[in-house]
Amino acid sequence: MAGEALRILVIEHDPAFARYLGDMLVQARDLPVELQLTTELLPGLEALRAANFDAVLLDLCARDGAGLGNVGLIRALAPGLPIIVTGEADDEVLAVETVHEGAQDYLVKNQLTPNGLERSIRYAIERHHMDVALLAAEEKYHSLFDRLVEGIFQTTPEGQYQMANAALARIYGYSSPEELIQTLTDIGRSLYLQPGRRDEFIRLMQSQDIINDFESQIFCRDGKIIWISEHCRAIRDDQGRLLYYEGTVVDITERKQAEENLRNSEALYHSLVETLPQNILRKDLQGRFTFANQQFCRSLGKTLTEILGKTDFDFFPPDLAANYQRDDRQVMATGKSCQKVEEHQPPGGQKMYVQVVKTPLHGADGATIGVQGIFWDITQQRLADEKIRRVNALLAQSRNELRAKNAQMQDELKMAQEIQLTLLPQQYPAFPPSSRPSESVFQFTHRYLPTGSVGGDFFTVSCLSETAAGVFICDVAGHGVQAALVTAMIRALVEELQPVAKEPGQFLTKLNSDLCAILKQTGNLMLTTAFYLVADWQARTARYANAGHPKPFHFCRAAGQVLPLANASGESQPALGLFDNASYQASEAQLSPGDLIMLFTDGLYEVENPQNELYSQEQLLSSARQHAQLPAAKLFDHLLHQIKSFSAGTGFTDDVCLVGLEFAREAPAL
Repeated sequence: MAGEALRILVIEHDPAFARYLGDMLVQARDLPVELQLTTELLPGLEALRAANFDAVLLDLCARDGAGLGNVGLIRALAPGLPIIVTGEADDEVLAVETVHEGAQDYLVKNQLTPNGLERSIRYAIERHHMDVALLAAEEKYHSLFDRLVEGIFQTTPEGQYQMANAALARIYGYSSPEELIQTLTDIGRSLYLQPGRRDEFIRLMQSQDIINDFESQIFCRDGKIIWISEHCRAIRDDQGRLLYYEGTVVDITERKQAEENLRNSEALYHSLVETLPQNILRKDLQGRFTFANQQFCRSLGKTLTEILGKTDFDFFPPDLAANYQRDDRQVMATGKSCQKVEEHQPPGGQKMYVQVVKTPLHGADGATIGVQGIFWDITQQRLADEKIRRVNALLAQSRNELRAKNAQMQDELKMAQEIQLTLLPQQYPAFPPSSRPSESVFQFTHRYLPTGSVGGDFFTVSCLSETAAGVFICDVAGHGVQAALVTAMIRALVEELQPVAKEPGQFLTKLNSDLCAILKQTGNLMLTTAFYLVADWQARTARYANAGHPKPFHFCRAAGQVLPLANASGESQPALGLFDNASYQASEAQLSPGDLIMLFTDGLYEVENPQNELYSQEQLLSSARQHAQLPAAKLFDHLLHQIKSFSAGTGFTDDVCLVGLEFAREAPAL
């Protein structure tokens, strides 16, 4: 960063500390800087509006500021500007919240050194430059592949796909190229609609080594039939031996449909022209008839041969013929259609009023070559009314079909909900196993409240031995079908981890590794918090490990305490599915008869009231302490009722799960 000085804006309520920052930055040999100091937030914001800066050093306690909210104000004014926050408190939670708000770093004032400050500023600016470059690269990447519409493939001569891109999978109706390759293993039998089409493809490739515009109808994954056009060449080795075929596929269904529609339209046009009750005619520039449909021939009482080449004056009274031709000339001169109601008198018939529409006729070069007319008795307006009724009937039918599909979707979601509920424990194990459930040393209670038809929370209770119970709870980010699918996947993984179920740290470490491997294959990142507890009534211990999950509450009723179950190391551990090499450490707490451990997901306390105030974990802990002596079931119901009351009817916006393990009585001798 040697060279041009960096412009740093310092917003610091303590002038003496601001000067101290300036002195430290002067000592930075490789970081020439130009400082602008202000003791309040508003002048600092004005400075940002007036000039460009390379970074901001922001005091968390600026006099006229809003604490962490100051970060958001600066980001709104200067979205790309690196922000380094300084504060008095050496608080890891505060530091994390600061970074979540958008700051690059959080520095404790009494721990600052010149080198540390220089390094923080340098890294903040470099991270900003890297973020800008990464965003540009991602935009370029997505721009390239989002425009790729052609399917690309490699196939063996025997008819198996070796390679396919995402566009080909999309054209064929598969969710991914991998699914296409694994599913479509016999192109000749499974892909083409026409029997022998693959054989024709092979014959052409053997004779030409290349084909273009090989058009075929194929079956998609869901059974739908589409048209494709293939361009392919044979790839051979140095000895001329055929290795594979490679080429591209284009979905030409719309083009084929358009061609079919055009053919049908032309056939329909001629059919309509000859069968419609309307009179249809064409004239050239001299007003001579060049076409007449059968209805017009019947109206005149003439054959088509007798009409062609004649003019209006050959069939109608002179005044009517003159009016007709005057309208014709106006249409051809202006190039605009003409619609009017006019008087008409067929030969030997009575006068009548007809609705007339005349449009100019154009040649291939766009020049006007004549006029086309259609007219009908306006008493036939009922025909139009009938068409409207038919359209309304079709609309009504479409609405009924849509309602039926919506009802079907709701039924399917209800079934998914019922299936998910069956994944939860239907009954709890007893300890010792020979005891009746009501006499079990450990008593279990749960409450499960998904916000949608299906949810992303999951728990399970298992018997690990005659004295030990395992309780697992997790929360997949989001809610709905996708989150529910991930919970089902986690349930399956949990069942496979029984060999390490007695060791909470090993259990979460292995579960995280397996989950990361699966999520990498899908290309989706799904953050999942989890907590695993192993309680032993004989040893009177609770061993546990935490993967970014809210800390459960330990109700030590004999001592009159309710304490969060924190990690022994004091450090938080990451959620599942983020880092495949994450290692989770176990912690231990002592259990006594009467104790209760309450596990829960963050949906329990992430609730707002009408004043946009958030129900906090501190409020939850305070309420739990006030009602610690209640039985687990009544305690859970009381907490849920209290939080719902806090929201004033809004209720829970995220899935909620509570699980309780209660050391109900003195343990029997084994």
